[in-house]
Amino acid sequence: MHSFTPPVVIWGAGAIGGTLGAYLARAGEDVRLVDIVAPHVEAMNRDGLAIDGPVETFRQPVRAMTPDQVTGRYRRIVLAVKAHHTRDAVRALKPHLADDGSVLSAQNGLNELVIAEEVGAERTVGCFVNFGADWLEPGRILFGNRAAVAVGETDGRTTERAKDYHRLLSLFEPQAVLTDNIWGYLWGKLGYGALLFATALTNESMSDNLASERHFPVFRRLGREVMAVAKARGVTPLGFNGFEPEAFMPGADEAAARRSVAAMAEFNRHTAKTHSGIWRDLAVRKRKTEVDAQIAIIAELGAEAGIATPAITKLVGLIHDIEDGRREQSWSTLDLMLDP
Repeated sequence: MHSFTPPVVIWGAGAIGGTLGAYLARAGEDVRLVDIVAPHVEAMNRDGLAIDGPVETFRQPVRAMTPDQVTGRYRRIVLAVKAHHTRDAVRALKPHLADDGSVLSAQNGLNELVIAEEVGAERTVGCFVNFGADWLEPGRILFGNRAAVAVGETDGRTTERAKDYHRLLSLFEPQAVLTDNIWGYLWGKLGYGALLFATALTNESMSDNLASERHFPVFRRLGREVMAVAKARGVTPLGFNGFEPEAFMPGADEAAARRSVAAMAEFNRHTAKTHSGIWRDLAVRKRKTEVDAQIAIIAELGAEAGIATPAITKLVGLIHDIEDGRREQSWSTLDLMLDP
């Protein structure tokens, strides 16, 4: 038990935050779950948080609240909201962040940049998560598969707070990594994420999309654009769960990219989470995706570095088309990505 340790606030108790919170609470940490969905908060407080799925199934008593119910100030706040809600969420949590506190970004994208703008780089800690989870209904989350987790300071130092966050994350994922290259993980995830956004253009599974020979050029082109921008920014992207950054670097041969895409297809064949969270936002929850905060930013950073990103730009436009009801999710929509 760690009853003597200060509380951990998890801001955003959906797929990622809820799963982390349930595991940390079960391990004896003092966890406060914050979420804007009142029925979800009520269900968690009443019945506990149910984690379903092939990894493990359990129900964990938790303490949950809506943002307006939060009191006090905290040294450790884990941010786990969708990327496009980052700035609003940080502004809401800021009054509850201790002077010597920090915000850990357990999200997809480069949200550390936004968090740092709001609370300062010195109070921002980087994090990378790739496990599969889906919010099913109030009080219930699917934990589909284990995958890479990493944490590290954005300036590459090894600090006591980074070690503490690593200890916390290790309660959830025993293989969690404490890294001096968190940007490498985040840019690796952006490369992988660009491919996953493309799989959401159809209604097929992630693995079936990635295994499509016809669409291999699409996945290769997206990976190459992201890696070119990363390289221009002086980042050394890291690989994980099938994604190999070197296979998409300028000058890399096609065979390497084929091996990487095949490895990603194989990895995603062994999860109860068959479709991406992006697909779920579009097809099931009928809401905006993280495409602007996660993918469009690659084009913006590319433009700053003089790197053209036509495939990324086209992908963003097609996701917007689906969000706004102008196109449907189908192979024919993914086909539109075949034109350079």
